[in-house]
Amino acid sequence: MTAKRRRKKRRAQVNRRAASVLAALVLIVVVLICVFISFLIERYSPSKERMAWTDYYSVTEEDEVAVILNNELTDIKGRLIDGEVYVTTDTLYDYLNPRFYWDAAENLLLYTTPTEVVTAAVGSNTYTAGNNSYTETYVPVKVDGDTAYVALPYVQKYTGLQYELMTDEVNRVNIITEFGTADTAVARKNAQVRYRAGIKSPILTDVAKGDVLYVLPESEDVGDWTKVRTSDGFVGYIRNKFLGTKGQETLESNYEEPVYTNISKDYTINMAWHQVTNSDANSNVLEMIANTKGLTTISPTWFFLNDNEGNIESLASQTYVNYCHQNNIEVWALVEDIKYKDTIVDYDILSRTSSRQRLVSNLIAKAIEYDLDGLNIDFEYINQDSAKAYLEFLRELSVMCRLNGIVLSVDNYRPADHNVFYDLEEQGAVVDYVILMGYDEHYSGSETAGSVASINWVREGIERALEQVPSEKLINAVPFFTRLWEERPLTEEEEAELPANDTSVHVKVTSKAYGMDAIDEVLETNGAEPVWDENYGQYYAEYTANGNTYKVWLEEEDSIALKASLIKEYKLAGISAWKLGFERQDIWDVILRYVN
Repeated sequence: MTAKRRRKKRRAQVNRRAASVLAALVLIVVVLICVFISFLIERYSPSKERMAWTDYYSVTEEDEVAVILNNELTDIKGRLIDGEVYVTTDTLYDYLNPRFYWDAAENLLLYTTPTEVVTAAVGSNTYTAGNNSYTETYVPVKVDGDTAYVALPYVQKYTGLQYELMTDEVNRVNIITEFGTADTAVARKNAQVRYRAGIKSPILTDVAKGDVLYVLPESEDVGDWTKVRTSDGFVGYIRNKFLGTKGQETLESNYEEPVYTNISKDYTINMAWHQVTNSDANSNVLEMIANTKGLTTISPTWFFLNDNEGNIESLASQTYVNYCHQNNIEVWALVEDIKYKDTIVDYDILSRTSSRQRLVSNLIAKAIEYDLDGLNIDFEYINQDSAKAYLEFLRELSVMCRLNGIVLSVDNYRPADHNVFYDLEEQGAVVDYVILMGYDEHYSGSETAGSVASINWVREGIERALEQVPSEKLINAVPFFTRLWEERPLTEEEEAELPANDTSVHVKVTSKAYGMDAIDEVLETNGAEPVWDENYGQYYAEYTANGNTYKVWLEEEDSIALKASLIKEYKLAGISAWKLGFERQDIWDVILRYVN
């Protein structure tokens, strides 16, 4: 082979290698371009994945019904029974209408209007309202084991509520209880509503051009997406570019909420409790009221819960009532759950309709028999378990009081986190007067000495109560008593029982309640000089005797004047006091300056 031919062959080989390298590079570039295009498509093209409706609504049973409530998909589940939607009594109370009451012991569902009690029994399609009976094509209340279910059309009779049932693929119901103006938008073209705000989020449902969507507020920035509810019950997100004409739709309830009419006095109430422990104590009523001035109302402690069936013990006296009426003083007899607290249980009495209504009947019968002007409910052992039944008791009692012209007032602790279940707002709607017991800041069981009712503590209690109760219904109660606190050193045995790291002051604290004159005598005997404390709005005194320290924050003319002044400041319905006989006669002139 000649050199020329060898060179030509080498050039051909080089060219082939170059072509191969070039082809490989081109292939790599093409692959990279394809990968990049694929990446762009993957990143910027909308996902076509669809979320299963059963997953979205978390429905697993054939008769389960998902609940969309006020434009939010909830965890609540209803049931579809004989073509009607049913919800549990817990759902009914917590989300739809807390004025319904479910009596699990006697299988009754009750709803109390201002004038009558509506009762539906389990399994019956007939219910009663007052003295009338009504029949529906469905059964209002059904029970499955320990769970009670209520039909939505029955709930709707007594609730501002609209609902729509949808059964395609998944059972779901859209419930509206919040009415007013809703923002809307029309879909400008066919689009999809997605589970989350983003094109990669699964599709929930399709919307067609012209469909009306309900525009919902969103708590976080979702860019060019809008949260919406579709007409078929999906809550999700749609891109803004698919939304057209904005508008508003007015949602109106076709239910008119009943108004609880109340008895309201056209004067400022000046009331006091009269502790009556036996029938003989009624005889001193003339002496008691003779020492007062401007008293409009007296509340003798006459009625006691004495068993778990709704029966009561009575100390009522017609002569007592007659004396009071002759002196233009109304009698609002007190009903309490304290005397027999070791044997009676409020829950047992109030939770069962038969015993609760027996209690109502007994109280109304006594009020009519003795020509009482009012009833004053003082139940101090209500707890979280008995709270719903207690409110139902007040509703049912209010109906009978309203029909008979009897004033219904209810005593309450100062509002705090631990007693919110007393529900002052509902009481304020149902009863005539809510009485705030503005004392016991420190009480007999307190572990530290302190004021019974310092002025700032009282003021704060009134302000908290006024967040729930109209001022024209709120009566603030003041103490005519004070507590003398004894602090004595612990004994060696008591010290030994304390934890090793206990750094508290090692004293035993006890107290005793005194009336105004009685505590003055104690201080005078022991040479204690009261000093005014601006922070407490009270005189404070302290002395030592027999190695013990005694402390007292006094209730007297100046401290009561400060508390009484709050009646005018907050435009309250009046004042009450615990208890008659503990006050000085001058106190009535002080109170009259603010209630007359």
